[in-house]
Amino acid sequence: MEFEKLLKERRSATFFDKNKDLTNDLIKEIIDLSVLAPSAFNTQPWELIIVKSPKARKDLYEKACKQPKVLDAPVTLAIIGKKNGYKRDNPIWDEKIKNKILDNESLQSYMDMCENSLYNSDIKKTSYAVRNASLFAMTIMFVAKSKGVSTHPMIGFNEEAVKELYSISKDKVVVMLISMGYFDEEKKLFPREKRFSFEKISKIY
Repeated sequence: MEFEKLLKERRSATFFDKNKDLTNDLIKEIIDLSVLAPSAFNTQPWELIIVKSPKARKDLYEKACKQPKVLDAPVTLAIIGKKNGYKRDNPIWDEKIKNKILDNESLQSYMDMCENSLYNSDIKKTSYAVRNASLFAMTIMFVAKSKGVSTHPMIGFNEEAVKELYSISKDKVVVMLISMGYFDEEKKLFPREKRFSFEKISKIY
């Protein structure tokens, strides 16, 4: 799909067709393209929980403000950001060494900068996780739309309850949920609401 058309047609789908499933192959195809999203140092500090079975969706529904789309959509993704994703145990650093993008000395400089400046507080680590995982999440929504699949992002959920449900450790953040499936063509969305223009949101220096 032409990108400008995709951008204009992507909407947060409130209604999903309960009778149309998403195949695992299609989900994989969407995710394998979405990992092309940018991230700091290409550290890709994200994980996915794919909530697909009826029981799993019901369990998540209870923790997500009982939003109907969690039950109606065939899949809801939990986008997880990793606060410590920049650390040396991330295998991407080994890839950089292997491909001669970095040597051991320059890698140590990166590690020192991350620990001592960029991510030297919990607030900075959380921001790192949320910013990068949000880029991943938006890419998922665009890729899904290009495949004819609708999505709806949500931040209305009990994060601690979701963490407990999936045994998510404290060094990770549940950034958002994204329900994903086929739009219920018998329903109609409200017209797109006003978006602020360039003049309203921009300053040029």
